[in-house]
Amino acid sequence: MATIRPSSDLRNKYNEISDFCNQYNEPVFITKNGTGDLVVLSNREYERLCGKSELHRLLDEGLADVKSGKGRSAADVFAGIERKFDFDGV
Repeated sequence: MATIRPSSDLRNKYNEISDFCNQYNEPVFITKNGTGDLVVLSNREYERLCGKSELHRLLDEGLADVKSGKGRSAADVFAGIERKFDFDGV
């Protein structure tokens, strides 16, 4: 269930909000005059979400390359890795 707090809690109960976000990795929704205004996240959760978004972007880019014929076969990719790291398949 979403945690919703009034904007006054940012000033009056900042530590409580911070502890909640860091302990549960959940956002806190802040309202202003009864309307949604902000979402507060821990730094760790924000970085995780940004990383997830970047991963999805890169996967979409790769899939678009494959669909347009720019992709390489898995065998070619692994052969390149083996050459780069002088791996003899043992």
